[in-house]
Amino acid sequence: MFIWLDKLIRLLVEKVLNISMESRLGSSVHFFFYDTIKIIILLGIMIFIISYIRSYFPPERTKKILEKFTGVKGNIMASILGIVTPFCSCSSVPLFIGFVEAGIPLGVTFSFLITSPIVNEAAFAVLLASFGWKIAAFYVITGVFVGVVGGIIIGKLNMEKQVEEYVYEMQMGEVQIEKLTTKDRVDFSIQNVKDIIKRVWVFLLIGIGIGAFIHGWAPAEVLSKYAGGNNPFAVLVAVVIGIPLYSNALGTIPIAEALINKGVGIGTAMAFMMAVTALSFPEMILLRKVIKPKLIAAFVLITGIAIIIVGYIFNIMAYILI
Repeated sequence: MFIWLDKLIRLLVEKVLNISMESRLGSSVHFFFYDTIKIIILLGIMIFIISYIRSYFPPERTKKILEKFTGVKGNIMASILGIVTPFCSCSSVPLFIGFVEAGIPLGVTFSFLITSPIVNEAAFAVLLASFGWKIAAFYVITGVFVGVVGGIIIGKLNMEKQVEEYVYEMQMGEVQIEKLTTKDRVDFSIQNVKDIIKRVWVFLLIGIGIGAFIHGWAPAEVLSKYAGGNNPFAVLVAVVIGIPLYSNALGTIPIAEALINKGVGIGTAMAFMMAVTALSFPEMILLRKVIKPKLIAAFVLITGIAIIIVGYIFNIMAYILI
């Protein structure tokens, strides 16, 4: 799909910049420019498509849909809606309050909150650009799996008392769902493309820059030995390291791509990325405003274990996915 871009960047590196593609510097420069252009192209396309779909699912409608589902069906629907519903640190608290106030079970609410940061249109676009459709599709499926399983277990623990009391006392009120025309949806999608790219381009360039350095200079044999698919502890270590960090999928995927190219197990890289996006320390601080430490600890433990399991599944299926 991007053979033309690969050839163009090779010409840029060798003919314009006069750097050999066989050198470490040439390899790094090619990785940086090629991945940046490729990711931005796919990012714009995917954000537009998913934003158009997202225009049908504002938070008010999402809440109304989730009110109709109970049990495991509710967890599954919450995770699926988490894919196409906007989620960021600024919206997590009001969404959580709105769901709880509407009587949506706590486990269903957590299925939504777990899946939303892990799986979104931006992550899918970058994964598609970096790894191809197999890994991108499997990542979405496993991301939903983590959300469903995590939500089900949290629901079974009956930890409603671990939600701050004021949350149950709040009355959000009914909000009229705005009716949009096709033009409104297109305008919304275009604006969303601009807003998201403007918000994430720094993370993207930093991630690609780190990935380019790893691609050109990191010792492949060392990474393969200690973080390859054959190391039984690599996934566990990757998740433990990823939890305290703060980034989004766009900043971590290029790093994961470079690590995989150097021999790091695909499951190790994917687990690291999921841990960074779903269990970041700043998100825990924000959620502390509405839930108590015991529930936060359960959330981190359950989601972390689910991500570790997904990492090992990725490693086992690597020969099919790559």
